[in-house]
Amino acid sequence: MIDPRRLRVLRALADHGTVTAAGQALHLTPSAVSQQLAALEAECGQQLLRRWGRRVSLTPAGELMVVHANAVAAELERARATLAALDSGLRGMVRLASFASAITMVVAPAIASLRAGSPGVSIQVQDVEGHASIPLLLDGEVDLAITEEYRLSPRTDESRLTRFPLYVEPFDVVLPTAHRLAESSEVDIDELADDEWIAPKPGNPCRDVLMIACANPEIRHVSDDFHAITTLVAAGEGVALVPRNAFTGVPGAVAVPLRGEPPLRRVFAAVRRGSADHPLLKTVLAALLDAAPGHANADRGSRA
Repeated sequence: MIDPRRLRVLRALADHGTVTAAGQALHLTPSAVSQQLAALEAECGQQLLRRWGRRVSLTPAGELMVVHANAVAAELERARATLAALDSGLRGMVRLASFASAITMVVAPAIASLRAGSPGVSIQVQDVEGHASIPLLLDGEVDLAITEEYRLSPRTDESRLTRFPLYVEPFDVVLPTAHRLAESSEVDIDELADDEWIAPKPGNPCRDVLMIACANPEIRHVSDDFHAITTLVAAGEGVALVPRNAFTGVPGAVAVPLRGEPPLRRVFAAVRRGSADHPLLKTVLAALLDAAPGHANADRGSRA
């Protein structure tokens, strides 16, 4: 028999890359992770890991077992959702991770709606950068993530997530009000080739958007906080590329649309595959979709 709890350890190793990081995600010691993986190999009768000293990687058998582990996890989520539906008193808490502007635009209005229409359902919010929320979701630290993707970014973890589109927004260029182009109705990004930029940190997908849109930008300051970025722009420290709804309207800075086809940020809610029919999650997802801009014209039944 294969213990599904050990499959979870294998998934964590595949997600995080090292025994130590997998242990941190699962709140286990590295030795406990190694013991669980050794026991799983014995149960499978196959070598699942290649070991070079302290480094490990998945063998083809290990990669195959990760696929099965994802399927088992989805079925367990469906089982929990089915059981919850049998006892749907609609009382409980949903843990949600979201980036700041989506909290303002969607999450806070959804909480207000739930307080009026489903007072037994509550949301616990974590403010995290968009690219950090999916790992929290897959590790079981939250139940629902609001995150983002960009026109040029590939989808990942498709077999493990169910996605619900919320809204789409373009990136605008944010300029100091004293900038030579600040009064333009549109700006060609090539006109900013000689400007210094304020950008998110490496690893943040919003930085990747800038690197693709602008050839070899000279980056002077870095921050993952768009309010801080906008404040630095207002101080005359450079220009920035910011999602439209993340622009905070700081005095001294102005957001100007880009000419042509701008980069886009697609915002969506995600849950672990198999859990979307859980009564609490269905209720919260419905409130989020109602709060999303333009929801009245959207296909409410669509999942991506």
